[in-house]
Amino acid sequence: MTDKTYNGWANYETWRVNLEIFDGVAWLDQFDDGMEVYEAADSLKEYATEILENEGTKGLTFDYAMAFLDSVNWRQIAQSMFDAYKEENSEEIDA
Repeated sequence: MTDKTYNGWANYETWRVNLEIFDGVAWLDQFDDGMEVYEAADSLKEYATEILENEGTKGLTFDYAMAFLDSVNWRQIAQSMFDAYKEENSEEIDA
């Protein structure tokens, strides 16, 4: 079996989407209170898909972009956001 991890992420696609779309943005502020990781993952995928749809890309280019997004580990990105949020707010949570 081939190891497809990339820079600590599940694969290149996950790393790239996280870096170019979500890195450095406080996405947890956008999520509903009590949202689970799997729900957040679905929201992230919807957002990335909307970006492609709003670009007006059609045909083969759009199909390849969607195939790229299908390879993303959305749960890993969402979990990373949850973990970063907990770390950044640990003082508030512990208080």
